[in-house]
Amino acid sequence: MDDAGTTDLDGTWRIHAGERELTKTFAEPDHDDSAWAELVLPAHWRAAATLHSHDGPVLHRRRFERERLDWGRRAFLEFDGIFYFGDAWLDGDYLGTTEGYFARHAFEITEQLLTDEQHVVAVEVANPRQSDRTAKRTVTGIWGQWDAIDPAWNPGGIWRPVRVRETGPVRIARCRVLCVEAGVSRARLQIDLSLDAGQFPPDACRLDLVVNDESGAILATSSRELALATGTTDLRAEIDVESPPRWWPAELGDPQLVHLAVTLDVDDRTSDHCRLRTGLREISIDDWIFTVNGERLFIRGANHGPTQLDLAAASRDDLRRDVELALAANLNLLRLHAHVTRPELYDAADELGLLLWQDFPLQWGYGRSARHGAVAQARSMVDLLGHHPSIAMWCAHNEPLAVDDTGTTVTPKLLARLATAMFLPSWNKDVLDRSVAHAIAAADPTRFVDRHSGILPGPASFGTDSHLYFGWYHGTADQLPAALRAVPSLARFVSEFGAQSVPHTDDFCAPDRWPNLDWSDLEGAHCLQRRRLDDRVPAGAHATFASWRDATQRYQAALLQLQIEDLRRLRYTPTGGFCLFSFADAHPAISWSILDHARVPKLAHDAVRAACRPLLALVDPRSGLVHVVNDTRRALDGAVVTVTVDGREHRFGGDVPPDSIVYVGTVDLGGAGSTPVVTTSLVHPTIDRIDHTPAPQITNRRRQDSLRVV
Repeated sequence: MDDAGTTDLDGTWRIHAGERELTKTFAEPDHDDSAWAELVLPAHWRAAATLHSHDGPVLHRRRFERERLDWGRRAFLEFDGIFYFGDAWLDGDYLGTTEGYFARHAFEITEQLLTDEQHVVAVEVANPRQSDRTAKRTVTGIWGQWDAIDPAWNPGGIWRPVRVRETGPVRIARCRVLCVEAGVSRARLQIDLSLDAGQFPPDACRLDLVVNDESGAILATSSRELALATGTTDLRAEIDVESPPRWWPAELGDPQLVHLAVTLDVDDRTSDHCRLRTGLREISIDDWIFTVNGERLFIRGANHGPTQLDLAAASRDDLRRDVELALAANLNLLRLHAHVTRPELYDAADELGLLLWQDFPLQWGYGRSARHGAVAQARSMVDLLGHHPSIAMWCAHNEPLAVDDTGTTVTPKLLARLATAMFLPSWNKDVLDRSVAHAIAAADPTRFVDRHSGILPGPASFGTDSHLYFGWYHGTADQLPAALRAVPSLARFVSEFGAQSVPHTDDFCAPDRWPNLDWSDLEGAHCLQRRRLDDRVPAGAHATFASWRDATQRYQAALLQLQIEDLRRLRYTPTGGFCLFSFADAHPAISWSILDHARVPKLAHDAVRAACRPLLALVDPRSGLVHVVNDTRRALDGAVVTVTVDGREHRFGGDVPPDSIVYVGTVDLGGAGSTPVVTTSLVHPTIDRIDHTPAPQITNRRRQDSLRVV
């Protein structure tokens, strides 16, 4: 037990598959668990060899010793994350149930700790598979259904820390922190608290707030006396910081952080406390144009799933590395796709200045029974994450389409179901999503809430952000601009686009078996959408696995570079940014990622990094139009752009304002079907020379295996 009165219950637990008779007795303190398997928690239960393919439920037990509580003190058993349902006991006494994989739960155990020193905590955990994936019950997002993860994986278990925490007579049951104002002269933090005074509230109670900068210097203090009633009291406190150190995305400034200490004193003794690190900033999104502290920012982002399939096993360094790799790829935002991840990633994004788009874990179709749990968990998400300055926005539901698999072969029946789900009113879009979005917005009025992602404009809706897979699910890669011209509302923010490719870390493919790969296993466990990939890069056209692999990577790189540059040319007119699909794999996969599961870059990674440089000269490979895009806050007066086409040099000179895109001129790229070698360079005394190879011209052929990337 540490000085704060906390007993850490992480470590070795006993686990056993749930069995009908065993579940009736396993919670009894004298139950013999000596023959049970051991598992070091936090962990998903499949980390245990005896349960490597088990779908639950699973029984967990742990014995611990603790000194008896002093009178007047209270104790709580706290779970940071049980995936997904939990029933908890202490010393044979039933404590209660939990629901939601990322939500925190606490149970009072004062009575047990007042009378004994030897204790047994027992938890039954279940994460049932959803038999009808068009009407799912559990709010698990990508873990319940996704085409970029192994569907056989079950993440059930006690996957986040467990502890016994001691408090005084009043406990801080909830502490939600939001930055509601962050001007140059003053910032304001809003703290929403739920204070649990139990059955005997104290006569006097004082709430103290202190804000420190990272050096420890005090920036602001606040104190108030409280009168509490029996049970739970909800209250709101605010604290102002004068001349605040503001948090910025790395691209715009210094991501300065501050520390908030919330202390509750009863009779001049600390009863409970809460300490959080946060940032002082304002983020607004108006028609998908992002503004941070009054500065516009064009979003260059990527969708990101879990760092590892076994997320509990991912290290702090693994999670931080993904943030560092995103910034190194010239991205300024990651969309955490339909999942809540580990706190270390949010901490790293705060520290390093990477914006996050946080999805609530709703993915595709849900049944009516999911609504109540989803609304409660939406509030829990804001409680858990609202203090992170890196989180720019929330999204309530990704693609609320009640279909079993959007990656299947396109048939008239599937198209009809997709159109019905997309354009007509539905329970998912109009009831579930409205309820969840309202709960998020009520809990956090400071951030934009996207009710649902990927809904196209139609008769009953203006649409939201767009998922446009030209060159993969439909059409060809070079058709994106034509679609955006035809329907400009599609261009406001394109939050998914891309194509699959085969990674360099390819042992799981057994390439020595080429061409007789285990295609069924690659499709079932490793995300391959074979018919779609074969339509773009036919495997039969390649004599070796390496030739096919490299061709898939060339196609993916060309598509992403072309479409990123197309979107950057529409900067703010009307495009606010993009999120490519996707950033990195959680397990061995043939997927849309630009980094494989070992974080080895594909060819697309370098193409994305080049196309996402904040300062860049662009040539449209179809029209020869030349632009300079400048996402920085510095002006380039007298810049020189050189475009070389098959050795012929074209020079343009002029000024490039900050935060702008400038039309430079037009170059002749030859007639239809020509593939000239084109390079560009941007030169200015205040910057290093920037050389760039424009996106290759992609023709309107369905099969693109011979695409040349120069």
